[in-house]
This record gives sequence, structure tokens and C-alpha cells, in this order.
Amino acid sequence: MSWTVETLIQGYPGKSKQQGGLGFSTVALARGPEGRIAVLDTSRSGARRLILDRLKEVGVAAEAVTDVLVTHLHYDHVENWPMFRNALIHVPGAEMDYALRQPEGAPLWPEFCLRALADSPRMRRLAEGETGIPGITCFEAPGHSPHHLVFVLEGTTRTIFSADVAKNRAELATGIADMTMDAEVHRASIARLNAVWRDRPGTVLLPGHDVALRIGADGQPEAIEARKLEIQAWFGASLDDVTKFDVTESGAT
Repeated sequence: MSWTVETLIQGYPGKSKQQGGLGFSTVALARGPEGRIAVLDTSRSGARRLILDRLKEVGVAAEAVTDVLVTHLHYDHVENWPMFRNALIHVPGAEMDYALRQPEGAPLWPEFCLRALADSPRMRRLAEGETGIPGITCFEAPGHSPHHLVFVLEGTTRTIFSADVAKNRAELATGIADMTMDAEVHRASIARLNAVWRDRPGTVLLPGHDVALRIGADGQPEAIEARKLEIQAWFGASLDDVTKFDVTESGAT
């Protein structure tokens, strides 16, 4: 029943005034009993090549993934489910029903991607409780989306994959969310997430748009990995003229 979890793509806590939500969300890989391999959330379509590169680095082919666990159905968490052609795709069932009722062009909901997923024989509907995968349970934590799920993976190190219930360390610490459908409901979900996280010392939490965290000696969330993100731009007349931007804390002004 023991799972080991590693970050494939590190989430980033930012947005752009000129381009809106960046959608730089966390993607994780989990290896479990009986050869099961799970991907947790799948990011946006622009991350496909990066996901394949990261899987190759850790010795996993996309075809070897047996399960994809999706926390919620916003575009930056679900768009790449077709990459994993042999996997069962586990999604919050009530949220799928909600998403399919939204009009075309509604923000955050990738309608064509979701329609294809709803029609797929590989889709599995989840609700709070057992996922059907040994050692992985889930609980509902609404607010950011109507039926957002949090996944808890048991192992030598217990891991909570919480995605956008609390997107980053600031939301975890304050209980206040930047993007929410219902602030009070969302605050209660963050409180529940914090309680589950703190229930077992040493538990790792992977938020949707931040680095992996643990509870520190002072009782506050602390990073357990260095943040990495560089953006390259071409402003000149030559492709050799590359401007690089460090968009982590060390590059802040």
C-alpha cells in the first residue's frame, strides 16, 4: 500500500497582468504497489513536451502510467489526460457534471477536452472516500471549484496532493484564497486541509502553484525544495540574442 511521490513539474505562484493566469501548475508522479504508476494532475497543453522530458528523466514512459488522478477540471490541471493512453482517468464526478453544464467559452473550463473525457471509457468518477486505488484516498474541498478533490497517498512519507484548495504557502498560512467561488466555503476547506496535513508529522504537501511543503519547527509551512523558474525571451534580431529572466525570489526586484 506504500506510495512514493515526486514532483515532475513544480507549480508557480504567479499570474500576468498582460496574459492572465499563467497556469503553471504542479504535476507529480507516484509509484505504488503492484507496479501501479499514477500521474497527479496533468497541467495545460503547453506543458506536454516538458512532461514527456521529465518522465523520461525518471525512467517512465507515458504508456506505462496506469492511473491519472485529477483534482479538479480547470484547464491547467486536466488538459493533458490524452497523453496517458493506457491509464484510467480518475476525476471528481460531481465536478464533471457541473463543468459540462457550463456554456462554451466559460473561463477555466476546457469544454472540448472535458467532453472527450466524459465520453472516454477510461474515465472513472470519484467522490469523497476510497479511490479504488490501494493506498490512495480523497476528500472534497470546494471553494476554488465546486467539487475539488484532495488526494492522500499513504507511504513511508505520507503525501497530500492538494492542488488549488490552497494554491500556495500564503493561502495555507492565512486561510484566504485569491480565486474562489465562495470565500467562506473555501476558508473551511483550507482549514480542513491544514488539519489533515498537521495530523501526521512529516507529511509532505504538494500545492497546485508552489513548491513541496512540510510543517516546520515553528508550526508554519516551509519549502523542502528550491524554487526554479527561468523565462527566455527573444527581443533582438538574432535567435542567438537570448534574454533570460529569473522569476524566483532571487530574481525579484
